Amino acid sequence: MANTRIMNRGEEVSVSIPNDLVFEISSRLPAKSVGRFRCVSKQWGSMLRRPDFTELFLTRSRARPRLLFAIEGPGNNWSFFSSPQTQNPHDKCSSLLDFHKQFPRDNLITSSREDSFGYASGLIYLPDMWFPKENDTKSVICNPITGQYLILPELIRHDSSRSFLGFDPTDKQHKVLFITCLSHGHKILTLGTGNPMRWRKIKSPLAHEPESEGICINGVLYYLASTKVLGEFDFKWCMKIACFDVRSEEFKFIDDKSFRSSDDITSLINYKGKLGVLRRRRNAIKLSLWVLDDVERQKWLNYVYTKPKKQALIGVTGTGEMVWSMNYTCKPFCVYYRNPEGKPRQTIEIKGVGANYEEVFGTSCRVHAFIDHVEDLSFMK
Repeated sequence: MANTRIMNRGEEVSVSIPNDLVFEISSRLPAKSVGRFRCVSKQWGSMLRRPDFTELFLTRSRARPRLLFAIEGPGNNWSFFSSPQTQNPHDKCSSLLDFHKQFPRDNLITSSREDSFGYASGLIYLPDMWFPKENDTKSVICNPITGQYLILPELIRHDSSRSFLGFDPTDKQHKVLFITCLSHGHKILTLGTGNPMRWRKIKSPLAHEPESEGICINGVLYYLASTKVLGEFDFKWCMKIACFDVRSEEFKFIDDKSFRSSDDITSLINYKGKLGVLRRRRNAIKLSLWVLDDVERQKWLNYVYTKPKKQALIGVTGTGEMVWSMNYTCKPFCVYYRNPEGKPRQTIEIKGVGANYEEVFGTSCRVHAFIDHVEDLSFMK
């Protein structure tokens, strides 16, 4: 039983609340509220830090997904906002934006590299954070809701190396995968295990170099990769899609040559729990979406859409709604829902209040948007 005190006609009265009720109520609240509740007493703090509560909270959070906006602001600072993910976009035409945190803190500076970013199950990965006091670059995992971060053990990096954040939904573990151009140099790290955490060596059956950001869908981390194959007279580069099972830590590769052109601009999205590969010719308005319908048989489905100006397709929800976001902040800032079967698009204006909203959305800053964002209590003190 959890004890708390309430006022009854000017007198303090001690009231016992069943732990199950505390769990049930707290699991339905925002992560910020849970953080405040942990400060009520040592008993509440201990109870709301238990692994079973963290798992229950994550389960509840998945039932109320949000849109996450990670915004690169002036001075290489990131601002994190989120808003409810509209389940029925025809119900309303506006949504309130919640400001969470600005990052970095403690005089850290983010890298300006385009690929220096990752997201998986509520956490943000920034592999190139500059620590001026230490005159060094480190990799950081950040909770966008709390602003708290975890510094990863150091690695020797190369120009062609890249790292990705993945999540195993079975064992509820985040892992960071590090890929180099050397087949024997790959490493992996499991967050929250070991003291201190350490990188482990991992082997890939195919030597390859990453060519894109990664996306983690249902425990599988996907990214574009280039490999050398022996041609008629010499070696040549071949494009593939790397599929890394986060739980088993095994690789699989899918041929990508059947629908790729060297002139394509390519990105990966979550299409109703399946991998979606977006292709667009430079300066073209037509967008080709390939969906990996069957991994084992390598069966793909293809859709063609007209790309709206200054908008990016950030994903397709489980109900089949395509979600488009503006590429840069402005006022008004909108997201757009469109049904792939051709139903009219619905525009949702994302509104906000406060100095942080005015500072960020009153200027033109790069926006990284994600669907199905969940609030995770990892790294929350």
